[in-house]
Parts: sequence; C-alpha cells; structure tokens
Amino acid sequence: MTHPALSTPLTERLGCRYPILQTAMGWVATPQLVAATSNAGAFGFLAGAVIPAEQIEEEILKVKALTDRPFGLNLHMFLPGADHMLDMAIKHGLRAVSYSRSPSAALVSKLKDAGLVCIPTVGAVKHAVAAVKMGADMVTVQGGEGGGHTGNVPTSLLIPQVLDAVKVPVVAAGGFKDGRGLVAALAYGAAGIAMGTRFLMTSDSPVPRATLERYVTSDLTNIIVSTRVDGAPMRMILNETLGRLEKSSIVGRYWTALKSGLAFRKHAGLGYVEMLKSALANARANKLTLAETLMAANSPMLIQRSMVEGHPSEGVLPSGQVAGLIRDLPSAAEVIERIIAEAEARLDALNPSRRDVAAAE
Repeated sequence: MTHPALSTPLTERLGCRYPILQTAMGWVATPQLVAATSNAGAFGFLAGAVIPAEQIEEEILKVKALTDRPFGLNLHMFLPGADHMLDMAIKHGLRAVSYSRSPSAALVSKLKDAGLVCIPTVGAVKHAVAAVKMGADMVTVQGGEGGGHTGNVPTSLLIPQVLDAVKVPVVAAGGFKDGRGLVAALAYGAAGIAMGTRFLMTSDSPVPRATLERYVTSDLTNIIVSTRVDGAPMRMILNETLGRLEKSSIVGRYWTALKSGLAFRKHAGLGYVEMLKSALANARANKLTLAETLMAANSPMLIQRSMVEGHPSEGVLPSGQVAGLIRDLPSAAEVIERIIAEAEARLDALNPSRRDVAAAE
C-alpha cells in the first residue's frame, strides 16, 4: 500500500499513482518514454513542441497503443498548428496540457471546459501568479537547478515563495532525482515533483548512447547556464559546440541562428510567411528582443543534433545539475520504483509510530 502522504492533489487530478511528472523534453519525451513513465505510475508529457502539427495525432495514438494510463501533451502555443494540436488532445481525451507563458485566457478556458488540466511551467513568482490568474489548474515551478531554459533562483527558495503566492497545487522542478527530493518537496507543501534529466537518463530514453555517455560522465562543475544558444538563460553541459558559441562573435551567433531557423522551417513544414508569423508571435508572447527572436530556432535544431542524431559534440546538451550526480541508466519503471521506496522509507523514519502500526498489520 502506498504511503498516504504520496496521494496528493496531483495524483487526484491527473489520475496517476505517484506524484511525479515526466517533463516534455524536446526530442526526448517520445511516445515510448511517455508510455513507460505512465505505465510505472507517474505521469508523462509528450513533447509536442518539436512534432509537426499534422503528425501529432499519430504520435498521440502511439502513446495510447502503449499504455491505457493517463498522459498529457506539451506545446508552444505560438507555433503554427497549435490549435489543431490542442483539438487532437481534446479529441483523444488527454488528461492534461502543459505550456509556457504564451496562451490566452480564452484558450485556457477552452481546455478546461473540455476537461483538460492546465499546467504551465514557470520560473518566477510573478509568472506563477499570472498563470493562475489566466486559469491554470496547477503550476510546475522550476528552480535554477533545472535543465534547459531556467532562472537563477534555487528551487529551495522559489517553491516556498510560489506556495505563498498562489492557491493552486504547485509541482516542484529543478534538482530532483530521488525519494529524498520528493519528500523534501512534499514537506515544503508541493503536490509532487517534475523531473526531466532523470528520465532522459534512462534505458527508455530515445537519446543515442553516445550522447547519454556525455550525461553520465558529466559533473557539477561543467553543467552551466549560458545565453549564447538562443539569447535566454539555458542550463547545459559544457561541450564543444557550447564552448564555441561562448567564444563566437554576434555575427557568428546570428549565422548559426539563420541556419537553424531554415532547418526548423523545413522540419516543421512551414512556409517563410508562417515561419515569420510564428517568430513574431513568440517574440510578443515572451517579450523577446530582436536578437533573441532571431536566435530562437537554435535550441530545437542544436538539441536535435545531439539527442536524435547522436552527435553530442556538434549539438547542445540541455541538462539539470542532477546529471552530475547520476551514474546509471535504469528503466523509467526502476527510477520510479526507487524513488517511491526511498520516499516511503524517509516518511516512515519521520513518523516511527506509523511504521510500527504498519509492521503490526
């Protein structure tokens, strides 16, 4: 029997057994990883942001063929075809949608009316407050330890601030990999944890072995935050490509961005006008400068180079700091089993009377 402290508003709203979310990492959160996560009792998000709109139904059906457990979809609302992707999420009865700060209140209302749980990911108190005002059912809050785009406030300081500022369930992200972290998040008052890097570093991950080796052999000193990829702070493993970008001129970075933008246009099947509209919508929604708008396409294409094509030195390697502490690649089910066993042991140690009752039973 699962410890009662592990039944939270997250498990109740999402229909999963454990209060653990698998985040929607681009190119990584594939149907196989999402299904493996959900089958093991956690809740997986499909990474819709890098899936062409016309393929999203096929990818959703792949997940449904592998699991009968609930799962969700993540996407960027400013991308062409986003409305179609959301219609597919509604049509196929997905449980939740995650997103950044880009949707409108009307769109959130549409999703809620259809029964989907709306869970934006934020990195600051003011963004959490704005998301809840817009109608979010719960918020995932990522501290500075998290991988990919991140802020500079540690999770241990950010989570209590957000909990004091909003009245919806809060999911803690950034720096989590084990049961001790889960219990710590619950002690703060969070409804659960969200993990990306720990699920990336599993045998169910689609990431090629050569790239996974760079994660397994990383340490805390070479996982840094840089703005040189797309203009926004992004935590990554320092590799050859990032090192080159750190030293490159503004002209060199724009040239890389132009090549990435054209490659993403081709991948997404966009026309030049559609691509321009998408870039402008992204800039408006996220208050990007011209430089950041031009560089926005760098992330997905450079991530694809390492995460899909298996060339870790030629792409970038988004990573939470916890990668520097992880040295194995178990299955997603083994990761979840370990976390829950450790969490229950820590909870019992904090409440010996319950342990004794359980033993007597």
